[in-house]
Amino acid sequence: MNSLFDLYGEEFSKIDFDPHLVNNAKDTAILDMIRKERESHFSAFAQKSEFSKGRKNPEDPCYIRSCYERDMGRIIFSQAFRRLRHKTQVFFNPVNDHICSRIEHVIYVNYISTIIGRALNLNIDLIQAIAMGHDLGHSPFGHSGERALNRCIKSVDPSMFFEHEVHSLRVVDLLEEHGPSEHGLNLSFEVRDGIVSHCGETYNEYRLKPCRDKTPADIENKKEKDRTAPATLEGCVVRFADKIAYVGRDVEDARRAGIIGGTDFLPGKVTRRLGTTNAETINILVGDIVHSSMDKDEICMSEGNFKAMNEFLNRNFEEIYSAPKIKTYEKTIDIMIEALFEAFMNASEDIEKTAASENITLRKFAEFCNDHPEKDALPVRKVVDYIAGMTDTYANTCFDALYKD
Repeated sequence: MNSLFDLYGEEFSKIDFDPHLVNNAKDTAILDMIRKERESHFSAFAQKSEFSKGRKNPEDPCYIRSCYERDMGRIIFSQAFRRLRHKTQVFFNPVNDHICSRIEHVIYVNYISTIIGRALNLNIDLIQAIAMGHDLGHSPFGHSGERALNRCIKSVDPSMFFEHEVHSLRVVDLLEEHGPSEHGLNLSFEVRDGIVSHCGETYNEYRLKPCRDKTPADIENKKEKDRTAPATLEGCVVRFADKIAYVGRDVEDARRAGIIGGTDFLPGKVTRRLGTTNAETINILVGDIVHSSMDKDEICMSEGNFKAMNEFLNRNFEEIYSAPKIKTYEKTIDIMIEALFEAFMNASEDIEKTAASENITLRKFAEFCNDHPEKDALPVRKVVDYIAGMTDTYANTCFDALYKD
């Protein structure tokens, strides 16, 4: 089989090329052709980069990277991504360094979804961009912090809500800085959709078909508890991988944290299907999804393994997420988030006064408000944006500075 260079060598040779220029028409033409050739062998259900619905603000394409590779770069170099290493997955501020943090969870989701996507011959660049960006808007203290922030914002306006999926889109669209003076990463539609539609806490689905007729307005005006499927098969893969990544790992972390003990945590009918270790569970579920989804315009699992995984998740909820230690932790987080919210809401009533405060925590909040890219945003929205962006450590520092000094 002749290579592209053999087939089109004469055409390439006609393009003027200045070796001192990195970006030139010849390289662009060659790389574009190579990418199209590679993507022509994708599954018929894969999302090809040339058919992306584009960005909110059109940009000249990168001559080396596809739009999804470019998005990946913007995500992993963002400050929001860096902060994930200091945000809780399930267990807050663990002494044990081997307990999972939010950034490790994101890496696991990326790995698992990449394995599935490659086996199904999907667009790996798109999968990885969604996976690495899916939790950028997560609050400090995991889902406990998320629930507390949601209650806080509703106490001011019941029509408003906080969900980390929707806030992740807000981060990449508005809050994250891109360059010295720009706000928002201006990601492609498919990555933005995958991020806002990734919800891995939807326990009752074992078959997910992409909602391909979505529009930018659909994802920008997402309603509370809207669990609509992603627009691409790649997004569906990440949504399944999100569940697989935490179902077994949370058990390992619970043992390390002393929440559960012994080896008989799961009933025999579950372990017979899904194994007794996180590695076995991941291997079985990934294999099941690949087998069940091959050559289909949907991502699905076998009914038997889905029921076993659901029982696994429910067991986690009963024995781990509802454990006395976790409940005590949640009460502590509720107090902390509510206290921060109250302090910053009071401070937002007079930003000029807050900016002149002797308390450095209040001055930093005033600086955030003054630099906020959405100048007409309600004070409550700015307060929630500020708290949601905190790491666990910084939230603790702010709490101490406001209430213990």
